[in-house]
Amino acid sequence: MAQEASEWTRFLTRANQLFRTTTHPAAVQLPVEGRMPSLDGATGWLNSPPLTVAGLHGRVVLVNFWTYTCINWLRTLPYVRAWADKYQDQGLIVLGVHTPEFDVEHDLGNVRRAATDLGVEFPVAVDNDYGIWNAFGNRYWPAFYFVDAQGQIRHHRFGEGEYEQSEMILQQLLSEAGSGGIGQDLVSVEPGGVEAAADWASLWSPENYLGYQRTENFASSNGAVLDTPQVYAVPERLRLNHWALAGDWTVKPEAIVLNQAEGRIVYRFHARDLHLVMGPPGRGTPVRFRVLLDSQPPGAAHGADVDDQGNGTVREPRLYQLVRQPGPVTDRTFEITFLDPGIQGYAFTFG
Repeated sequence: MAQEASEWTRFLTRANQLFRTTTHPAAVQLPVEGRMPSLDGATGWLNSPPLTVAGLHGRVVLVNFWTYTCINWLRTLPYVRAWADKYQDQGLIVLGVHTPEFDVEHDLGNVRRAATDLGVEFPVAVDNDYGIWNAFGNRYWPAFYFVDAQGQIRHHRFGEGEYEQSEMILQQLLSEAGSGGIGQDLVSVEPGGVEAAADWASLWSPENYLGYQRTENFASSNGAVLDTPQVYAVPERLRLNHWALAGDWTVKPEAIVLNQAEGRIVYRFHARDLHLVMGPPGRGTPVRFRVLLDSQPPGAAHGADVDDQGNGTVREPRLYQLVRQPGPVTDRTFEITFLDPGIQGYAFTFG
């Protein structure tokens, strides 16, 4: 029975980590009809002048909803980049729609920097007011809508995976549109860093938000004091997928904010990778941190944003990869200490 329960937990964890869903107040669910909805809700554009549905007529369009801190979207990005490059001369337009989840993702400068750093060169509609999101009736990051040359939505895909099927649908739509030389060969990608596929077999920790609107399993004594500075302590033991604070923090609806240096977050997890979405208090105000695994420097298990001694610096709001374990995955205790005040922590994700 215990083994069956564990397998069920693993199944639910994987299902819950394939995509993110929103509780943003601007997001409403509307039924998507057959035709591609308007793009008039865009609040800005990157890599392109403003596009319109009428202007896209005759082109196959892959509409991709994303937000730059989302690990689920980041793991799909190698395929999206490869499709945009391979099929651009055959009539494919990859259209990114950046709809923010966190407040920092409303900042156009942050979105522009992220797009540059991540190699996003296809057109991006900035959707700060959820206008395009609502026009599509979308609810997920990442989400893909496959639009034929006549402007009809022919297929959709929510979350990670099914890349071969998705590419074959693109090939079919391009062939229908009269593009020649499509062939049946599929792209081959070798993702690295945060873009690498999750190790689903060892992934037992679901993502968890840190702001009080959506967090779970907070274990510091007496719970969280909302919107008020409070000194917290870590309990002697943490159960799997539980977390705690130490030091002077303010727990806000969307994030936790450190009021004094030397504050800590401790998390008991089971996964190959651990990421933390976090940001400094402002531009030009970096925050240094130190990571430990089971009270020791991470060594070979350090992530891309940490050295083998666990040292790193937060310079901009984004997703930071703090742990990537090379060996067998077991329950581990993660600890991060911030040497400077002002850090804003948004969400833990795993892979």
